Amino acid sequence: MKHIYRPFAHAKSIFEIDLDFYKEMGVEVLFIDLDNTLDSYKLFHPTERAQKLIPEIIKKGIRPVIVSNNRGKRVRTYANDLGIEYLNSCAKPFPHKINKFIKANNLDKNKLMLVGDQMMTDVVAANRAGIRVILTDKIVKEDQWTTHINRIFGRPIRKHQMKKGRMPDWRTIYGKD
Repeated sequence: MKHIYRPFAHAKSIFEIDLDFYKEMGVEVLFIDLDNTLDSYKLFHPTERAQKLIPEIIKKGIRPVIVSNNRGKRVRTYANDLGIEYLNSCAKPFPHKINKFIKANNLDKNKLMLVGDQMMTDVVAANRAGIRVILTDKIVKEDQWTTHINRIFGRPIRKHQMKKGRMPDWRTIYGKD
């Protein structure tokens, strides 16, 4: 199994991760997938829990940036509601748009992390970009049809990585398990 499919850590959801974990890991910019990581792909506006999380991330001195494969209007509306930056139409697993943002903002890859729910897009894109990634479980049942296909391919890889101990829980890395 190639390292391209190996996340830095695993979490049930972005909402369970202690924000001090990011600080301890030296994260200054947190790339966050939108669909099934922050909210359902059907929502144009953030839920209450997303509205609570983002300001808390900012209070910790971390810059949140939504990275989504979805198109402009929905991602823009959602991110604008939160008052944060976004990259839409990212074409993950290809890291081009993420790398372009990193270069344009002169960011240190050691101070970046991505959180997302898909092995085939989020984990692969982050690894190709050379940044750490936390793989989460999906937070709602429904998926877009394209996502459903990605999950079919990602499921056995995820299972294999778990079985081999290559997806440590974030709490284990943090020393809080």
